[in-house]
Formats: sequence, C-alpha cells, structure tokens
Amino acid sequence: MASELEAILGARSKPLALEARRLGIVIGGSLSEGLVVKLDSRITIEGLAVGRYVMIQGYRRRFFGMITDIRLDSVNPDLARMPPDPDDPLIREMVAGIGVFGQIHVQPMLVLEENDPLPRPVKTVPAHFSPVYEATEEDVHAIFRPSVKGREDRYFVIGEPLDMPGVRIPLNLDRLVERSSGVFGKSGTGKTFLTRLLLAGIIFHNASVALVFDMHNEYGWSASGEEGYVKGLKQLPGCFSRVVIATLDEESSRRRNSRYDLVIRIGYDQIEPEDVELLRGVIGLSEVQIGALYMLRRRLGRSWLRTLLEERAPAEEAEEEAALDPLAELVERDLITSSTLGALQRKLGLFHRFRFLVPEAAEDAAQAILSCLLQGQSVILEFGRYGNDMAAYVLVANYLTRRIHAEYVRRKEAALGDSSREPPHLVIVVEEAHKFLQPGIAEHTVFGTIARELRKYNVTLLIVDQRPSQIDSEVLSQIGTRMLCLLDHEEDVRAGLSGISGASRLREVLARLETKQQALLLGHAVPMPVVVRTRSYDASLYEELAEHADPADRYLRVMRGEDDDL
Repeated sequence: MASELEAILGARSKPLALEARRLGIVIGGSLSEGLVVKLDSRITIEGLAVGRYVMIQGYRRRFFGMITDIRLDSVNPDLARMPPDPDDPLIREMVAGIGVFGQIHVQPMLVLEENDPLPRPVKTVPAHFSPVYEATEEDVHAIFRPSVKGREDRYFVIGEPLDMPGVRIPLNLDRLVERSSGVFGKSGTGKTFLTRLLLAGIIFHNASVALVFDMHNEYGWSASGEEGYVKGLKQLPGCFSRVVIATLDEESSRRRNSRYDLVIRIGYDQIEPEDVELLRGVIGLSEVQIGALYMLRRRLGRSWLRTLLEERAPAEEAEEEAALDPLAELVERDLITSSTLGALQRKLGLFHRFRFLVPEAAEDAAQAILSCLLQGQSVILEFGRYGNDMAAYVLVANYLTRRIHAEYVRRKEAALGDSSREPPHLVIVVEEAHKFLQPGIAEHTVFGTIARELRKYNVTLLIVDQRPSQIDSEVLSQIGTRMLCLLDHEEDVRAGLSGISGASRLREVLARLETKQQALLLGHAVPMPVVVRTRSYDASLYEELAEHADPADRYLRVMRGEDDDL
C-alpha cells in the first residue's frame, strides 16, 4: 500500500516547468472514442489546433495522443440561452473562469511503459483527472526515434509537426521500403515534391534502389518549382553515382539540359500481348480484341505486332499481295474477323507516333535498366514529350516492370538460403497509379501482384495518385505507409483512410490540411499518425546531405564535369 501511494504521489508531484505546459485534465472518454480533456482556465483555446500532440501522465505510464477535436462547453446550459454582455469584460471574465470552459478531444495513440524504450499500442486509458501536457521535442523523439540497443534503423527527417516548429519528425526508411507505400492528394498539393523528398532519403541512405517512371521529367535533373528551379535527384550531394537517368526522348532531354545516361528503345519484336493488354482502359480495347492479340502472337510469332502495324498494299495490288499477307490468311480461315483486325490496327496505330518503338532494338531495355539496379544504382526514366500520352506511359511502365519483376523473382528464388546473392531491394515509383490498379484489372497486372506480395521478392511500389478511390480496395489494404495531402472528394478521403484505426477522427484532421506542404503520415514507417509540415526541398536540404555525403561522389562529379550549382 505504501509503495503504491509513493508511486501516485511521485507521478503527481511535477516540477514547475512541467506544470507550465499543462493543458488540463482528463474528465472522461473511452479507448475507442478517445478522451475528453477539460482545459485549465488559463489556457487560450484559440492557441490549440487539431493535429497537435499531447502527453498524458498516468500513474505508471505515459500516453501519447493527438488532438482531434476542440469544443466549447458550459456548466449551465442556460448560459447559451442568456450569454453575458460581451461589452462588460468583468462579467465575461468571471463567467469564463466559472461557468464556461474549453474541451479538447484527444485520441491516445501510443503508450510508453517504464523501463521500455519502445512505444507500444494503447490498450487502456489513463485514469480520471490525469494531467495532460503539451508534447515536447523529447517526447516526440521518444516516440518516433526510439533508442533500441543492437538495432540501427535508417531515418530521414520528413518535416515537423504542426504548431511545433523546430521539432523534427524522422521517417523510418527501412520500414518505409519494406512494404508498398502511397502518396495521395488532389492536384497542386505537392505530391511530386513529397515523393522527390522521400526518394532523396531512400537513395542517399541506401535504403533501396528505385525505378522511377518519371512522367513529367520532374525527378532526375533540375525541375521547376514555385520558387524557381530545384535540383533533381542526380544532382543531390551523395547521389550522383547512385542515380542513372534514362530517357525515351533524347531530344527533349537535350532541350532541358538533362544529363541522361541511357536512351531506351523497345523493339516491336520484344513486345508481348501482356504488355498491350493493360491499355484496355486507355485506348478502349475490348475482350474480343485482347483475345485476338494472343491469337496473333501464337500464329505469327515474335513479329506479330510488326506485321499487324505494317502498311498494307494499295487496293489495286491487293490481289497480288493477298497470298503473301498472313493477316488476310487468318481472316480467310475465320481465326479473326476483318472488323476486329481493322479495329486493332486503328487503335494500335498510335504506336507509330512513339519514336522509342523501333522495328528491332539494338539491346534489351529491361536488361539495361536491370543491370543498373543490380549494381545498386537507382534509375529515373524520363518520358520527355510522351509524358502527356497515357498510352505511352502505361505501355512502357508495364513492359519494363513485368520483365524486371520476373527477373527479381528468379534471382530471389535462386538465392534461397544465401542472402548475399539476393538482388537489392527495389522500389518502383508509378504516377497515375489508378491506371494500373483499377478494380477488376489490378489482380491481373504485375503491379497488383507486387502490392500483394509485400516484400516477398524484394520489390515494392511507391504509388502516386490524386484519386485513391479508383484504386482496387485489396491493393489499398496492402499499402503499408500512406502520405495523405489534402483530398476534397469524399470517396477519396474514405479510400485514403480505409482500414485505419480511428479513421473517423483522422478525417477531421485531414480535412483541415492546407493546400501546400502539409501531409498526414500514417502506417508502417511511423509509429502513429502524424500531421507534418514537410521540409522544404531547397538549399537547406542540399547542405544537410552535403555534410554527410561520400567525398568520392563529389570527386566523381568533378571528373565528369558536372556542376553542383543549377
């Protein structure tokens, strides 16, 4: 009894510095619905905001939680019907100290036990009248970067909590790449800058190699931002030797002064029907037409696409050429109707506009990229002028991902029992991800397969999209870490928070994000949901990376004649 009393008195006796941070006391609530906290009379309610962190001191443990709602309350409901005269400050202050008060709703997220550095999930609640304090930088670090003996995870500062300037939120990169992740937000909310920031941390700290399908040429070399041009990933200190820029459109790369390393060409004879099938939603291929593609491949061999897209002979020469035309023979044998054949030639005729498609490629593009990845280099594939053509983006991303994933599966299985032979972990970055992961399609695509496999074959996804509601729900359930910028469609908000504990309360937090440089992070890479003001991708980041960069990387830049400045 005496020891228990000492523990209680010890928990209640706080130094003055701690008491100065006290917000109020717990007066009710539950584990599922959160805690109700009555604010102290000296606290200005206007100084609080949803998304802010608090620490609740229990008798033997500390609870870490987030403010999810703020409200006004009164002791006597008659005060709402007969409020005091607002022009009489004395009466107003007297009532404010006695009859009316503020409340905050706090969702407990984690608990810190005595003699245990790791934060644990909350399974209980603090007692009535437990004091609630503003979270400090030490509290935040104890949660987001616990010191565990014998384990050194890689961390990267992603930003700072709202209303806590100067407090740095680290993202666990090892856990980020363990499972597929997603960056979601409506257009103009900074998804690209956030994704570039994540990739900078992943590449600089060697957490994984990355294959980035750079639709709008924003990741590899310098790109325009709101405050001018910013450095691409290859230009960052410590990343020059770790990043290879490949391009589908060398003319566009030269105009933008992008220092590319590889030019990608794909031969017609290298394309399979599985590569084209994913275009069904882009160019309107029907099930009959997709079936016809597979038939053409079986009958015509590797030259099926080249034969399909060849210019046919003029009408007056048609009879002479009929005997030599394999497509006409297939029509005569009723293996394909002339209408289906004509529709395929018309829809796939857009391939003639893609200069990266050639009759015969000098090398295998997938093998060239795979060789870089296996050497520990990340590859950023710029699309140049083809970035605005969704058919080109889907075709190339599907073509390369299918072959690289298949090779990873082969190498991973061949290395069973010998981890030193395993290929390096790979993160594949795709924008407009719903084009690859729509309901009814995702389960048949390599992207859906990768999302469901988690880290089984050392390949995960980083998907970037503004409409998460159009992504298959099964795929969304496998997304380990989600970074949600502002979303304005109700179905997108629901999809972004699907499967998340306490989603109804986080909805209020998400709805109040600003349109720029703010995001709600939740999932596998963070111990609890956190609203951050993302760090700027500017000179401060470059300087921080330069302090820890390998001098050999700087030497290589100089030898190659690359300038650190834009």
